[in-house]
Amino acid sequence: MSESQHRFLFVVASSRAEGNSERLARRAATGLASHVQTRWLRLDDLPLPPFHDTRHDAGYVAPEGNARQLAEATAWATDLVFVTPVYWYSLPASAKAYLDHWTGWLRIPELKFKETMTGRRMWAVVVDSSDPGDGSSDPLIGTLQKTAQYMAMRWGGTLSGHANRPGDIEQDAAAWHEALQFFTVRGAGA
Repeated sequence: MSESQHRFLFVVASSRAEGNSERLARRAATGLASHVQTRWLRLDDLPLPPFHDTRHDAGYVAPEGNARQLAEATAWATDLVFVTPVYWYSLPASAKAYLDHWTGWLRIPELKFKETMTGRRMWAVVVDSSDPGDGSSDPLIGTLQKTAQYMAMRWGGTLSGHANRPGDIEQDAAAWHEALQFFTVRGAGA
């Protein structure tokens, strides 16, 4: 894929607008070249209904409403960036619901969801309130890595920060500095 074809979708899973994870991701996005296309979607602005697993019963129908908008945006992206705080060692409910809906999208032939996502890249920008190195974000990161593996996507990497109160991420000097080169050092969006 040529550099001009990179399309980054930032999926913001925080319940707080302009929270620490979003601030860190927006800083990282400034390191992308000007020709790289970007989109930002807040999952709280596009709530999904509870997912019902009907694969052994009625099957699935094409997504509608917010689910359709998210499915189309996801398929548009060459690079999917989960922007998320750590909630109880895992993804926020909105991000988990989004991934749950992938189960249906995988089984709707006209979406060709798995074929579309194969070879694309998944990233994570994660902020927790724990001390660096304590591993509190490991389960969340593991979930995303396993999802990328299942979907035959490439894993781009994780930008991890540590902050508690709004705006504290700027005090994490290492993460704040790494953000500027996070995507380009890993070979995307240069």
